[in-house]
Amino acid sequence: MSSQNSYLSSNVVINGSRDRSILIDIRKPKKVARGTILFLHGFKGFKDWGTFNLISDYFANMGYTFVKFNFSYNGGTIEHPIDFPDEQAFGENNYSTELNDLSLVIDFLEKENWIEHSLTLIGHSRGGGIAILGAAEDERVNKLVTLAAVSDFSNRMPDYKAIKTWELTGVRYILNGRTKQNLPMFFQFYQDFEKNKNRLDIQRAVRQIEIPFLIIHGELDETVKVDEAMQLKENCSQAKLEIIPNANHTFNGYHPYDINQLPKETEIAVNTILKFLESID
Repeated sequence: MSSQNSYLSSNVVINGSRDRSILIDIRKPKKVARGTILFLHGFKGFKDWGTFNLISDYFANMGYTFVKFNFSYNGGTIEHPIDFPDEQAFGENNYSTELNDLSLVIDFLEKENWIEHSLTLIGHSRGGGIAILGAAEDERVNKLVTLAAVSDFSNRMPDYKAIKTWELTGVRYILNGRTKQNLPMFFQFYQDFEKNKNRLDIQRAVRQIEIPFLIIHGELDETVKVDEAMQLKENCSQAKLEIIPNANHTFNGYHPYDINQLPKETEIAVNTILKFLESID
């Protein structure tokens, strides 16, 4: 464990879903933490993407234990946690696996006494949808924040004809524009969704949310339209909604990000989260 700024940092590997490992990094304040934040990356994402380390530093320096991890089947490995060297694992990922991973990480944090005062989930994009589902079914979650979250998994499935082709071929491919990889998604992804449709229903879950809930979305989000934030708010009246002007899907961050200062729009987002947490504490 090495010291940086006003916190200590460490990396941990735990057993994840279906015999794959989860790599976790933890930034813990040197003094008693104000709370614990658990961050969930999105589709084609990973814990060290772009601005995520600076966001982690920000909250750790503000007195929060900040935890982020790679989903077990996100396509990374323990040795190479950035990008997608394991395309087979990427193809075997699904929503249920990510939701189960979340529960396993919370189990670990609870067992090792990493949860201090309260547990807040922050999820970006698809990770926001997983965070909503996790918060609805896990009483250990005390607060919820979504960043550019999806509001419905079912409307992300292809049409009937494409599904039949997917079933026949067993795989469809998703282009990663940055790495230029055609990443596989095996048909098990659709089968798992159909089998667990009720558990994976974000609209159902968000109506059950009773804990403090903050929805943040970029005004110019090109990937998950701002209408989805409005839909989340409509289904959870007590939630707070913040639309950030001029912000895109990643709040104007990108990867690799080699600047030591957050983009203006990301800074607005993290300051909004901090004020939200402080207003509850």
